[in-house]
Amino acid sequence: MAASLRSPPPVPAAFRRSRAVVRASSSSSSSAVSSSSSTPKARFVARRSESVSVQQLARPLAEYMSLPASQYSVLDAERIERVDDSTFRCYVYRFRFFALEVCPVLLVRVDEEPDGCCIRLLSCKLEGSPLVEAQNDKFSASMVNRVFCSSTLQDSTVQQLTSDATIEVAIDIPFPFRAIPVTAIESSGRQVLEQLLGVMLPRFLKQLVKDYQAWASGDSSRKPLGTGKI
Repeated sequence: MAASLRSPPPVPAAFRRSRAVVRASSSSSSSAVSSSSSTPKARFVARRSESVSVQQLARPLAEYMSLPASQYSVLDAERIERVDDSTFRCYVYRFRFFALEVCPVLLVRVDEEPDGCCIRLLSCKLEGSPLVEAQNDKFSASMVNRVFCSSTLQDSTVQQLTSDATIEVAIDIPFPFRAIPVTAIESSGRQVLEQLLGVMLPRFLKQLVKDYQAWASGDSSRKPLGTGKI
C-alpha cells in the first residue's frame, strides 16, 4: 500500500491518495493461474485501515496531499525505487509461509485524487527459494491502498490521515502442500497478509507524517526518511 512516496516505498514504504477504489492484477496472467483445472487453488484476502491525527503546520496537509506524483518522496530508499513519475518498485519485508521464506517485489502506480492518492498493484514477483520462485507463473494478486486526509470535527487544525488497503492473492497450491486442507492454507495465508499490513501501514503513515513535516518546514529536497528496517 503502500509499505508510501513522493519524488523520492510494503517494498518497500511509499505512498498517498484517493477516493475511488481501483484494482490491479499481478503480472501473472489469469490463464497462468488456471493452468490446470485439476490443480487445487487457495485464495487469501486481507484488509486493514489505519489512521493517524496530524497537526497542521504553516503549509496545510491537504496541499501536501495534492502534490503531483513527480514530487513524491520514496520515503524509504532501502525498500522503494522510483521507476518513473508515478510508478515505484517496492521490496516487501521477508516473511515465512509454512516452511518457506518469501519476499514479494511489487510494482505499483500512484494515481492522484482530490483528497489523496490511490496506490494500485501493477505486478508482483516472488523472491526466495526455488519452490517459491516457481510460483511466479501460478498466482495472481491485486492490491489497492487508498491514502487520504480529512478534517476532524473537533479541531480544523488537526487532520486525519488514513491508509485503507486491501490485498487479494490466488495461487495454485504447490504439490508438497496438497496434503494440507485448503482451508488451513487459506487461513494461514490470510493471517500472513494481515500481519504484513499490520506492520507496513503504521510504518508507512509514520514516514508520511515525517515527510509532511519536513515539506511543511520548507525542506524541498524530498530526501528519503526510512532506513529499510521495521
